[in-house]
Amino acid sequence: MPSSSPLSIAVVGGGLSGLVLARILQQHDIASTVYELDATADARRQGGLLDLHVESGQLALREAGLYEQFCRLTRPQAEAMRLMDKAGTVFIDRAPGDGSGESGRPEIDRTELRALLLDSLHPGRVVWDHKLSRARRLDDGRFELAFANGVRRTADLLIGADGAWSRVRPLLSSASPEYVGISCVEFRVTDAPTMVPASAALVGSGSLFALSDNKNLGGHGGRDLHLGAMLRTAEDWIETRGVDWSDVAAVRTALLAEFADWTPALTDLIRHCDDEITARRIYALPAGHSWPRIPGVTLVGDAAHLMSPFAGEGANAAMLDACELALALIEHGDDVEGALHQYETAMFPRAAVAARKSARGLDLCFADDSPRGMVEFFGKKGVPVTSH
Repeated sequence: MPSSSPLSIAVVGGGLSGLVLARILQQHDIASTVYELDATADARRQGGLLDLHVESGQLALREAGLYEQFCRLTRPQAEAMRLMDKAGTVFIDRAPGDGSGESGRPEIDRTELRALLLDSLHPGRVVWDHKLSRARRLDDGRFELAFANGVRRTADLLIGADGAWSRVRPLLSSASPEYVGISCVEFRVTDAPTMVPASAALVGSGSLFALSDNKNLGGHGGRDLHLGAMLRTAEDWIETRGVDWSDVAAVRTALLAEFADWTPALTDLIRHCDDEITARRIYALPAGHSWPRIPGVTLVGDAAHLMSPFAGEGANAAMLDACELALALIEHGDDVEGALHQYETAMFPRAAVAARKSARGLDLCFADDSPRGMVEFFGKKGVPVTSH
């Protein structure tokens, strides 16, 4: 690494991991530039609620000096959880938190969390409308970044925080995400308590899992319901289902056919959803994904260890990655390679454990006899199991 001038740090990706990394470095007067493909901060919806864990997501926010602001944005009511089957039989109905934080996993809206991180950064720290096309190492050891808008930039240290289909990852690894067998159709119900009060009451203020027959109809409640219809199906299901995904009425009809023997109380979530419906496949990198130490470049978050969302580990792992990498860079000073070695040595086994938890969570949710596996899992964790 050049020692005659300050280290130039490029972070590709302005998601949670990239922003946490930039914020903690900024706290220690270390500059970095975050390149984000979105044109603006509000260019696209960021998703629903996240539960942040004490030992990972919350730890990262403490190191970022944002924990108190985070606490003011959390939603104790969202810590409720309801687990039922396709007939509407409720097996678990966990009450919401009381705001004391005793659950250890307070919920926050992903959009509000990202805004908190963005607002904490110096102006110009995030460069918008920069979608990375290619990264390559130059003869002097630096990296050249070529963006879709024609801009080229160089950096001494390159950090890929650019998600599932990372353009930085090929510098380190030939691995690519693999389909986990689950396709998801995402939708929402805006102002549910007013528009469809019965559906709002069914979902509640927290998380809903309605599981049966290798299918899951659920998501997060509150004023706006953030939901998904998920199915264990072939990778080409979206293309071969014979649905024009731009035709909202046709999509609703197709989804209702997939859930034809489910109670109308649940399928009403589909009938009354907003007209913005998105179909996508769920992918993951192999559990235990790693790479040999290559000078001047590393990965954080989904770029390093993309996992399915069925254990609530992805965002937390990504934020902890960013925290640990930033602290390693701060600790090691000019010894960048020592910092990257320290970070990766700790991250690889930790991420492997989280990935295996996520894979296990997927299998519990999507089974012929579900929700039996989830009921047993929560029962072992001491969550009261009922049937009503």
